[in-house]
Amino acid sequence: MNEFLLALRQVKYENIAFWRNPAAAFFTCIFPLMFLVIFNLLFGQGDLKVEGGVTNLSTFYVPGIVSLSIISACYTNVAISMSFSRDRGILKKIHGTPLPTWAFFFGRIVSTILVSALMVIVVMLAGVLFYEVEIPTNTMPCFIIALILGAATFSTLGIAISSILPNADSSPPVVNASILPLLFISDVFIPMQDAPRWLNFLAAIFPVKPFSSALHTAFNPFEKGLGFEGGYYCILITWMAIGILLSVKFFSWEPRN
Repeated sequence: MNEFLLALRQVKYENIAFWRNPAAAFFTCIFPLMFLVIFNLLFGQGDLKVEGGVTNLSTFYVPGIVSLSIISACYTNVAISMSFSRDRGILKKIHGTPLPTWAFFFGRIVSTILVSALMVIVVMLAGVLFYEVEIPTNTMPCFIIALILGAATFSTLGIAISSILPNADSSPPVVNASILPLLFISDVFIPMQDAPRWLNFLAAIFPVKPFSSALHTAFNPFEKGLGFEGGYYCILITWMAIGILLSVKFFSWEPRN
């Protein structure tokens, strides 16, 4: 069979496997929507000063929760599911089949991107229907670029961290500990305008803040340009390269024990 057709079938398999896992589907899809509702109930009527003027906090939380959705699907879910698949011997069995290595990773990454795209649509629709958030038009191309770069970056980082975890039992605490602190200091849950400068500088080194900031720029209602954030894109590409290098060096098909 043609290798590309095998890759497409792997996408279909990964997608079916994801939706047949209730826990993964819940935490990936429902959890971000819960945060969107909770934060808007608590803070949505407040004002937020952005470049060019003042807007309501709902405009902040929609791109923030979009970034959370991408990170949950592409980083947290990929890292944990990959670790459990390795410990259960599934990866070893897959590696023993005629399926090309690139087709396996293609299927895993494309499947997570499809789930992410669904979540982006759902979160944006919720913002429009319930919180009067305006969908950007002039910045939409750069918004899509940021989404694609973010999804690819966090997918490679999810594979990378799964490659260095000792076993599946350690994956939930380690993966969540590696991402939750960054979510709180990276303009996802809390606007960081009044945070100490050193904290914002520290957050900008890691991929979460550049990703969320690129999305916030695209959602800024006062943005007159295209919303292109070349610096943020470069940081994401750098972390994507780091994820690929770590995966190539440390990825294992067989259980570590």
